[in-house]
Formats: sequence, structure tokens, C-alpha cells
Amino acid sequence: MTEPRDHPFIAAVKPLVDAMGGELVAPHEAEPDDVVLAWEGENLLAVRLPQLSESLDHILAALERRYGMPLAELDRKSKQSVVRTLEARGAFSVRHGVETVATALGVSRFTVYNYLNREAAAKGDPVR
Repeated sequence: MTEPRDHPFIAAVKPLVDAMGGELVAPHEAEPDDVVLAWEGENLLAVRLPQLSESLDHILAALERRYGMPLAELDRKSKQSVVRTLEARGAFSVRHGVETVATALGVSRFTVYNYLNREAAAKGDPVR
């Protein structure tokens, strides 16, 4: 982006955009699907959001950083916690989300579904 990155608004939204796996672009470079953000009536920057599948990869990488190791090396309880986090963030609404998560966790799709079903049962929700 060619705009000055030290603007307080840009500094404020950059951590959020980074966490989502988005990209900051100059407003004049915005594409139709980008979100243009204004500050005091002036278009200051645009945010290019990632595709949903890219977002899932970004979330998985962030979880690996949080745990400090590959997700496949976590114990069962931690893997269940990861699945709860991912479900809360909508990861399983993404096409092939269960498969992607199962691969990252080093478990089968069946195991991921079991984790989801256990969580649903604990909440009193209908089993999937």
C-alpha cells in the first residue's frame, strides 16, 4: 500500500486485518470485493479479505503459534479445544473444512466429527 502506514486509523485496523489474513491496499487499487474504509470523510485504505479457505489456513497457523507446536503434536484434550475454537469461528462451514482440520490435527474426519458431537452433546444440542 502506498498510503502512510503510520496513520492512527491504519495502525488501529492493521492487527485485525492481519488476524483475518487480509491485506491492506490503497483505496484507488480496491477491487469490487474489497472493503474501502474512510477516515473523516476521506477514503484512507481498502481491505482485501481472503477467501474462506485461506482464512481457515490462517486460523490454523495462528493456533499453531498459540500452542507453540504443530497441531498434530497436541494431546487429545488440546485437539478437542482446537476443534471447539474452530467451530466457534465457523471453520466447518468452509468447504472441506473438516478434512482440512483433520489433516492439521493428524486425526481422521471421523475423530473431528466425534469431537464436534461430544461438544454438541455437552451443550445439549442435537447430535450432528
